[in-house]
Amino acid sequence: MKYLIVGLGNIGQEYADTRHNIGFMIADELVKKADASFSTLKYAYYSEFKFKSRIVHVIKPTTYMNLSGKAVNYWMKELKVPIDNVLVLVDDIAIPFGKIRLKPKGSSAGHNGLKNIEALCGGQNYPRLRFGVGDNFPRGRQVDYVLSGFDEDELMELPSLVDYSVDMIQSFISIGLELTMTRFNK
Repeated sequence: MKYLIVGLGNIGQEYADTRHNIGFMIADELVKKADASFSTLKYAYYSEFKFKSRIVHVIKPTTYMNLSGKAVNYWMKELKVPIDNVLVLVDDIAIPFGKIRLKPKGSSAGHNGLKNIEALCGGQNYPRLRFGVGDNFPRGRQVDYVLSGFDEDELMELPSLVDYSVDMIQSFISIGLELTMTRFNK
C-alpha cells in the first residue's frame, strides 16, 4: 500500500511560519518522526519512508500554493497512488484555531491551493486534513491574515496541535479514513 501525504504551503523563508504554511509544518514533523528527510525533486520537496509496512511518500510542493495541483498530479501519476490514498494537509479559516478535521472530500472553500488540486487532479474527491487557523481578520484582509504568523497564545499550542495532526495522519495510513475520522473528529 502506497500513500501520498501533501503538505500545502509556500516556499521561501518569508512564508515559513505563517498560517498558510501549516501543511508544510505538519509534513516536516511527520517526516522528522519517521527519521527521514526531504530531497528537492520535480515540483516538490520529497520524502519517503515505511510506516507499519506501508510506503509513505510526503511532498511539499515547490510550485507555490496556487499551483499545488501541478505537483500533486505529477506525484500521484509518478508513484501510481490512488486518489483515496492521497491526504492533503491544509490551513482552513472556516475552522477555529485549535480544531482539526479530517474530511473524505469537499469544496475548496475559496482556498487557491485546493482549487488548483481540484482542477488538475479530477475534482473534490480526495481526503484532506483541515487545520483550523481561525478567521480573526477584518473584512478584505484574508490574504494578510493567512500570510501572517501565529500569535503568542497560538504559538504555545501549536506543537501539540501539529503532533495531534501527525497522529491523525499515521492513523489514516494504518487504519484508514473512516475509522480515523471516528476516532479523531470530535
